[in-house]
Parts: sequence; structure tokens; C-alpha cells
Amino acid sequence: MSPAVPSVTEPDVASLHAVCAELAEAADAVREAARYASRVALGPRPPAAAAGPRRRRGDRRELVSALTDPRGFGWAPHGRHPLAGALWLAGVLTSRESLAVSLAVEGLKARIRAASVRHPELLENPTTSRVLRAIDEDRQAEAVRVFKTLLTEKGAEYALALLAPSFADIMAWNALTDENPFNDNAGWQIATGRPLTSDYFLGISSALWSVLDRGAGRAEPHTASAELLEGLDTSGTIVGYVRNIGRIGTGGLLLVQQVAGPDGVGRYVVQLAGMGAAFNAQGPQDLVGAIDAVASRETPYTRAVVKALRRLVPSGTEVALVGHSQGGITAMNLASSRDFNALYTVTHVIAIGSPVDHKRAADPRTRVVSLVNEHDIVPSLEGRSAVSPYAPPAGFTEFTWADDTHAFPLCHAAERYAHNLEHDVPHARAHVDSELAPFRGRVTGTHLFTLHDR
Repeated sequence: MSPAVPSVTEPDVASLHAVCAELAEAADAVREAARYASRVALGPRPPAAAAGPRRRRGDRRELVSALTDPRGFGWAPHGRHPLAGALWLAGVLTSRESLAVSLAVEGLKARIRAASVRHPELLENPTTSRVLRAIDEDRQAEAVRVFKTLLTEKGAEYALALLAPSFADIMAWNALTDENPFNDNAGWQIATGRPLTSDYFLGISSALWSVLDRGAGRAEPHTASAELLEGLDTSGTIVGYVRNIGRIGTGGLLLVQQVAGPDGVGRYVVQLAGMGAAFNAQGPQDLVGAIDAVASRETPYTRAVVKALRRLVPSGTEVALVGHSQGGITAMNLASSRDFNALYTVTHVIAIGSPVDHKRAADPRTRVVSLVNEHDIVPSLEGRSAVSPYAPPAGFTEFTWADDTHAFPLCHAAERYAHNLEHDVPHARAHVDSELAPFRGRVTGTHLFTLHDR
């Protein structure tokens, strides 16, 4: 039995990426046309061209027919009108698909086909093929059951790494075709390359995560052990910074190294670690904080970092922000803040294994580098994967690779990224080291802070 998403060859990838973009644009246009037709057909005002009551009623009937006919828009009523909303909900609950959704899903399938060129295991593994086929045939319960089988047979570590290159696309496909009306918006945002404002599992709004992730942020100087201080790298290389992040761990420590650059100018390298315990009532590095950081700009983590730096770094100083996982998201959130840029000159952001592709630095001079292991599922959690048809934002430099780990979270660990940079992707290492050359010099100060939510 052939997979729901057939494989392709290398020359097809560029063509498929172009098709993906065209299908997304077409889906968006059809959805907007259906929204307008719903407003005219179901709203209080009749079409302007209607000549009389009988003609107006006839036009309304024709529009409603087009909005519910498989040969027209499919089942496409939606919009702010209560009746349009009720009809849309009925369609979701009864698995009636609109033309716009069909186009968006075809685009997502094309993305998975393109991803399978670099990652043939997506389609060659019989269990993943069964997952895709079940989603394709609107059997979401079976897709979940088969995925659980994959977790049991191969282990969660292998299964998540296996699906990582297309995880967001698969989740968007599922969101657009399942019976959950709340996650449709996230499915649309991924399908059309827009920033996520809700999650694609349950459809929980980003605003709710911000309410849950409250705290003014607090930073206290940390007295480190001699062993930790002696183990910190002072080479000024990206491998050294990533290893430092691995050494300080995910328990709430922030590392700031003061450097006398080759030109004698004092600069600072801020090194931010990722998520620790899933639920941490004291520190900002937890699951709620990580989810909130993807969509928000200001979080307890960013507020705590700002308070730490204001105790140490003079205003106007050049700083480089190096962050892993949630630390990388936080680095981009700081770089995107006009208030933070008014305090410091953010010359570089280096995000390692972080979902940052929908964020933008406030200062166009800030150089952003994203480093991604393609089997790491975390960088794709915002909707754009390392093999996406959408290019990274202007001003971003992205390096992606696939090592032989094929296991999550091992491939996400800071130590593994340091290994990759040192041994597997020397060109990425050389590029980042060249970018950070002004920060390579004698370390004149090493400062650690403990970060708190409140």
C-alpha cells in the first residue's frame, strides 16, 4: 500500500516549494472570497447590484449554494455573522471540507514530499506512512493510535526526531482536517507561513499563555563554585559559548562574560540557557515560559535578564546575545524590544535550536544567525521547519544540518550542538566565529546571576 504522500526526487524540490507557495496563496484567496461571500449572503445588507426583493433573495440563495456546494467553495461559510459561524462549526464537526482547506492541505502535503528528499525516512518508515494515510483519510483517532505505536516500537526519542523535519506541517494538516474547531487558526497560520497566535494541538490562545506566565522578573548575583568557573570556556568561539550554556545548565543561571575586544573596546557576551523543569514556580525557564516566549516579546525571562544587565553593563555598550532553545527565543525577544535597544547596542543574536523565524530585531543592523539540527523538533514548534519552502527572514543567516543522532532530546542538547559545530558543520562554526570576531579577546569579567519569575 503506497503512502499518502508519495516520494519525490532532488530536482523536484524547488518546483514543489514553488507549488507550496502558490497553493498557500490560492488557499488564502479562496478563503477570503468565501468570507466575503458569507458576509453578503448571510449579512443584513443585500448585494448592491440586486434590483428588487425577489432578485436579492435569488442572489442570496445562489451565494449560499456556492458556499455549501462541493463543486463551488465546498463547505465554506465562515465569518463574524452568527449564522456563518454556526454553519462553519457544523462543517468542522461533520468533517465537511472547504475548497480553501483542500488547497491548503495539498500545499502541506507538497511540503512533506519536498522534505522527504533530505529525509526519506519520513515516507519509507511504514508506521509514519500509516500516520500520514490516516490523517489523509480523516481518521485522526487512528493516526493518534498509530503514532502511539511508533512511540512504543521505536521510543519517543526516535519518533520525535523522525518526524521533526515535517512535524509542524503534519500538525497543521491534522488541525485543518480534524473535528476540533479551536486549532483551525493555527493550521491556517502554518499553512500560509504566518506567526502562530495559538497552538496547533488544542488551539489555546497565546494571550492565555501570557496570562499564565506572569512575573516581574528578578535577578540576583550568583556566587559560583570554583569548579564551575574553572570549567567555563574563554576562547570567544561559538563552540565555547554553547559549551558554557551547557555547563551552567537549565536551573536558572545567566552567564555574562565581559571581553576586551581586539580593538581594546569592552563588550559583553550574554549566554542564555534553555528550558529546565517543565513546571517551575520560581524561575522563568519552564514549559509555560517557553510557550509564552514563542509568541510574546516580553516575558519574566526577558525582564529578569534586563535587570541583571542593568546592574552590570553600562548603557550604550555593544552586546552579543547567544541563546540555546528558550534562551535563543529570549535573545530574539530582547533584540526585538525597542526599549532594550535603547539601552544597549545589540550587534549579534546567535540562536541555537530555537524557534525564532517569525521574530525580527528592532535594529536592522543586528546580525542574526540561527543554528538548527534538522532532527531537533524544537526549532519547528513555531511553524517553520529547517526544510520549509519559506526562506528565513531578511537579515537572518540560517545553517541547518542532520547528524547521526536521530534521537530527541539528545539532538537538542547544548552539548550536542557544540559537538555538531566543532565536528560536523565547520562552515557554520567559521561563519559565526567570523561574525563574533569583535568579541574575541581577553575575558576581563565573568558574572553569573540567578533568575527568578518574581
